[in-house]
Amino acid sequence: MRVLGIETSCDETGVAVFDTDAGLLGHRVHSQIDLHAAYGGVVPELASRDHIRLLPVLVRQTLEAADCGLPQIDAIAYTAGPGLAGALLVGASYAESLGLALDVPVLPVHHLEGHLLSPLLAQDPPQFPFVALLVSGGHTQLMEVTGVGEYALLGESLDDAAGEAFDKTAKLIGLGYPGGPQLARLAESGKPGCFALPRPMLRSGDLDFSFSGLKTAVLNVVSGDAWNPAHVADLAADFQEAVVEVLCAKALKALEQTGHSRLVVAGGVGANRRLRERLDSAARRRKWRVYYPEPELCTDNGAMIAFAGALRLKAGQVVNPDFAVRVYPRWPLAALRSPNALAAGA
Repeated sequence: MRVLGIETSCDETGVAVFDTDAGLLGHRVHSQIDLHAAYGGVVPELASRDHIRLLPVLVRQTLEAADCGLPQIDAIAYTAGPGLAGALLVGASYAESLGLALDVPVLPVHHLEGHLLSPLLAQDPPQFPFVALLVSGGHTQLMEVTGVGEYALLGESLDDAAGEAFDKTAKLIGLGYPGGPQLARLAESGKPGCFALPRPMLRSGDLDFSFSGLKTAVLNVVSGDAWNPAHVADLAADFQEAVVEVLCAKALKALEQTGHSRLVVAGGVGANRRLRERLDSAARRRKWRVYYPEPELCTDNGAMIAFAGALRLKAGQVVNPDFAVRVYPRWPLAALRSPNALAAGA
C-alpha cells in the first residue's frame, strides 16, 4: 500500500510517499522561515497562502522522486490538527479533493501522533511499549505509548512549551527568527554556571512542566543594571541547561514510574544536541534505550504523516467516508483511542 502524506499544520509544507513494503520512497519539505522572518514569527494568513502556492508543486516533485504516479497512490493521509486553522484547511481541502478524484481512502491524522511514531521509521525502531517525550514549539508532553492509538498522558506543560520558551528567550536576548535553533547554537560557545536560573517544577513530584518563569528570569537578567551583553552566550548556555535538566529529569521519572525501559524523543526540540547528550548519558547508566527520529524528520514533515496514516489504515482505521473537510486546531493527543475511531477528533 502506498500512502501520500500531506503536512500543513504551521509553516512547513511537507509531502511524502510511504510504501508499506519498501518504506519511504520520497519526501519534500518547504520551510517558510524567510517569509516570516521579517515579522519575528509565523503570520497565519501568509502561511496559508504559501501552502496553497506550494502544495501542488511539492506533490508533483515528491511523486517524481518516488517514481510514482497518482494512479499508484492507494490512500492519502493529511494533518487534521492540531495547528493553525487556515493552514490545516489548505492541506485538508487538497487531500480530500484529491482522494475524491482518485477514489482512494483519505485519513485525517493527528500531528503529534505523526511525531510520536516517526522514530519507528529509523533503521533500529523502538518496540511497544515506551514513554514518549514530545517536545516542540507548541507542545511539551510525556506520554505512555502501548500501541498505535493507545496513548496515556503522563504530564504536560502548564504554560509555555519548551520550544516556545526557546524562541521567546532568543528574542529577549536579541536573536533573530527562528530563535530556538539560534539560541542552541549560541549556547555551544557559552559557559554555563554564570547565571543562577531556576529549574521550574523540577521537584514538583509530578510529570508536568512550566517554562514561563524561566523565560521571566532571563528577562530580569537582561533588563537589570548589571547586564553585560558580552555574556549573552553564557546566558544562552545557562538557559539551555535549565530546560534540558528539567526535560531529562521528568523523562527519567516517567520511565521509572511506568516501569518501561524505552524512551522516544520526538518534535523539533528533540534535535537539540545538549538534550540528546544528557538523555543518552542517563540512559546508559540505567541500561535504558533512547530513540530519536532521523534528523531530517525531527521538524514537521509529510513522511511522519504518511507513516502514521499507513499504520492506522493497516490496523483497520475507518476513513473519512464522505470526503468532508474537517480540521481540529485544538486536538488533545490523549483523546485518540484505538485505530477503529470513526474519524479525526473522535
